[in-house]
Amino acid sequence: MSVAAASFAIFAASQVGTPGPANMALLATGARYGLRRAMPFVFGVALGKQLIIWPVGFGLMQLADSAPWLFEALKWASALYIIWLAWRVANLRLNTNTEAKAPGFAAGLIVHPLNPKAWAMVTAGFTAFTTADTPSLEATVTIALILLGLQLVLHPIWTYGGERIARSVAGRPAEKYLMWTLAALTVASVLFVLFAGGK
Repeated sequence: MSVAAASFAIFAASQVGTPGPANMALLATGARYGLRRAMPFVFGVALGKQLIIWPVGFGLMQLADSAPWLFEALKWASALYIIWLAWRVANLRLNTNTEAKAPGFAAGLIVHPLNPKAWAMVTAGFTAFTTADTPSLEATVTIALILLGLQLVLHPIWTYGGERIARSVAGRPAEKYLMWTLAALTVASVLFVLFAGGK
């Protein structure tokens, strides 16, 4: 196989399983609504990465070479959006209104397309773990399936972690500090991708 699937799976697990904008969104959503109510959002986040993988696999990287300014602008616009979401997370409180509607599948679907870490991860998959003569379909299917499998396992874990944390701090003074910490980690992960991890 001309895709280094095992090596990519290890790399992808290290990326999907570690803090980043998407995982912070999942953690905060789980904290606010619980795993069960957040599951449509979780599935949306998982499938949303496919909206990056397939265009990249079938030639979007060529556009990045010919119009790098466009990709740079999109990267910064995405980062600003994620930071805005972090601000909203910072001001959420967990003493929940149980009638509040949890974000759904569509809300989750756009998380990864607006996530610079996801773009960097997918781009690395195609540039570092495939050979130059790999057919586009083979490379794209392999990378898509590996990432989807990892997300379906790891994303619910992050969401459930948020639920467990919320049970401990909801309505207590620590609640405010938790939400600010989640927001700060989200911003830090975006800044890392912009200035270090995405190069």
